[in-house]
Amino acid sequence: MCGAVRSRQTGREKALFFALMDMLIIYHVVYICGVVLITDNTKKKTDNGFEETGAVNADGTPVVRVRLPKKWNNEMFGSADLMMGANHIRVRCFDGVTRMGRIKGKIKKRVWIREGDTLIIVPWTFQNDKCDIIYRYLPPQVDWLRKNRYL
Repeated sequence: MCGAVRSRQTGREKALFFALMDMLIIYHVVYICGVVLITDNTKKKTDNGFEETGAVNADGTPVVRVRLPKKWNNEMFGSADLMMGANHIRVRCFDGVTRMGRIKGKIKKRVWIREGDTLIIVPWTFQNDKCDIIYRYLPPQVDWLRKNRYL
């Protein structure tokens, strides 16, 4: 049948088929083209349909993944000071220098950067007063960085 009921079935057979399908859906069993899939009710579903992993630490706090600056790539922490317009931001870097930061095209439309955000920047090799912004930290990531004394 695979998704459609044949037209030659009697009314009783159709009613029995749909009653069986309703029963399967109630018990979280899905019947698709002869394949039966039983779902696990213990996993939580989120709004977007993906299942949460529920990864938590031993103390009950959720697991936070944090990208750290790569020293071999000359990356460092910075803080957004002032929005200058045209994808430029004045950045106060952790080496004590204030630079003019340019938002890279990869994150230009994906990430919104506001004043006060913690960033990863890469200083330019030929102009020390300019840099590229390559990553913005979210508030839980900043909390983790502070707790583990990276900031």
